[in-house]
Amino acid sequence: MSDNLFDFGPQTRVVARLAEGIPDDRLGDGTPCPDYAVRHLLAHVLGLSVAFRDAAGKDLGATTDTSPTLAALPDIGPDWRAELPKALDGLAEAWRDPAAWTGMTRAGGVDLPGSVAAAVAADELVIHGWDLATVTGQSYAPDPAALRMSYDFLLAATEDPSRGGGIFGPVVAVAADAPLLDRALGLSGRDPGWKP
Repeated sequence: MSDNLFDFGPQTRVVARLAEGIPDDRLGDGTPCPDYAVRHLLAHVLGLSVAFRDAAGKDLGATTDTSPTLAALPDIGPDWRAELPKALDGLAEAWRDPAAWTGMTRAGGVDLPGSVAAAVAADELVIHGWDLATVTGQSYAPDPAALRMSYDFLLAATEDPSRGGGIFGPVVAVAADAPLLDRALGLSGRDPGWKP
């Protein structure tokens, strides 16, 4: 990997481990994402893994054209425990190709540079990893490279006046000397002290 690329593998493995540790009786629990239970959040992570895999390969179509805000509430199928780690592995493998980071691609129905798509993917994996860990009481240590990319993406989004503040909701104030994960969570509109 060159200086401006990183391997998604460590973060996708973290998310896969978290998903594996979720018992069936927790799938209906609420999450920090409004209207999403754990099962919906897992389905969202599965869908975004496929979408960003395809975005990396410039394989544009149904998976990259659907806006997550316009789609119906996602839900897992009976084989999600096998499908999710496979999709996460596919995402990581696709972004190992330096060509994924160059040129234009599409994700969520939005055309964007490959490097920006990578930042969005990293952010989704880091923040939703925290969501899943927090809801299900699991420890969470995101990959440092993915966390840094997530934080930088969220910070840039809050500084864009066209966005009117946070990209996913109003920014939650977090101390400037707080851990980087807490600062990223605050920028994402989450309270790092949130409990189920």
